[in-house]
Amino acid sequence: MQAKKPSRNAASRKPGTGRGGPPAPSSPVPRPRRSPRQGAAPEAAPASPVATGQRQAHKRVLQPDAQQPKLHKLLAQAGVGSRLEMEALIAQGRITVNDQPAHVGQRVQHGDQIKINGKPLRLRVAPPAVRVLAYHKVAGEMVTREDPQNRPTVFRKLPHLAHGKWQAVGRLDLNTEGLLLLTNSGDLANRLMHPRYGLEREYAVRILGALSASERQQLLDGVMLEDGHAAFGSIQDGGGEGVNQWYKVTISEGRNREVRRMMEAVGHAVSRLIRVRYGSVVLMRGLRRGMWLELPERDVARLMEEADMPRPQASAPGQRGAGRSAPADRSRGRNKPSGPAAPRSRGAGSTWAPQAAPRGKPKSAQGYIGADGLGAMVGRRGGKGRPGAAGRGPGRRGR
Repeated sequence: MQAKKPSRNAASRKPGTGRGGPPAPSSPVPRPRRSPRQGAAPEAAPASPVATGQRQAHKRVLQPDAQQPKLHKLLAQAGVGSRLEMEALIAQGRITVNDQPAHVGQRVQHGDQIKINGKPLRLRVAPPAVRVLAYHKVAGEMVTREDPQNRPTVFRKLPHLAHGKWQAVGRLDLNTEGLLLLTNSGDLANRLMHPRYGLEREYAVRILGALSASERQQLLDGVMLEDGHAAFGSIQDGGGEGVNQWYKVTISEGRNREVRRMMEAVGHAVSRLIRVRYGSVVLMRGLRRGMWLELPERDVARLMEEADMPRPQASAPGQRGAGRSAPADRSRGRNKPSGPAAPRSRGAGSTWAPQAAPRGKPKSAQGYIGADGLGAMVGRRGGKGRPGAAGRGPGRRGR
């Protein structure tokens, strides 16, 4: 029997590569690396251990808040029990805040009613520090939080309050401009507006035509309006040329459009109205339209004294919001005589720019707040560096 000759394919086949044999070990052949295309993004770096899930846990630490302390801590400080015992009572639903079941970690504030097992508990929570802003209102702004016609409001330009909300001390109508006080204390706002305390409001008013002697006396004696009798405390000439005449008037109440209606009652239409003083606070020189300045603590104490409120306690450093103040108007200079902001007429032939402080004496007899100008006010606040602007224009709302 003749032996079969090996085929040409079998001779060329390497050993171990047959169908039944094990695969031959072979070393991988490295592929040539392609050159990166032009404009292609570089290769991503290998992920670091932090990026692969080995991140360190970040613990959120809440700073203590004297104005809104935690309920269980407040009860423990009052001697009701330990913090763990108070947390247990809260978890059992035996403690309520304003007739609602409390929860562990809940914060309480001044005015909250706390009850344990249905019995009220008297605890003292420090009220927030009283803050007051002096804002230079622009004609065309609304003194309201929400307007159905989406017109600009003064509250869009005010600084943010962590607790509570800003309340306007009186209102100025749409076309009236000038000084507007705002505070976070509802009690102070009500007292400053109440006629019982007799805080004067001073206005610079421009009317068409000059007041005669009889009309002036009639306004001082009082005129009858739709909502009752109204009279000016004083009337001073402010100058002017032609048909536009400026007057400075004072009044001790703040009814709706009262100054305008009184002038119209004697036959003169009001073309411009600016409030330049409220109580002992004047519209300070350098406070531009649409900007605000927070009054320092000693001036806030003076306002509270005029409203027969107890003086505020000194707040801890960092507890009271610093706020932002309006920058000084460098074009006027700080060495010039200062006084209340003078209304500037846009029409020709009607100018009035008094440089002296308002006449008369405020109730505190310490001079008017803001009569020294904006630069002195910012210096008394103890601010560092250049004071920041506040709410200029529509692009800087909601501060």
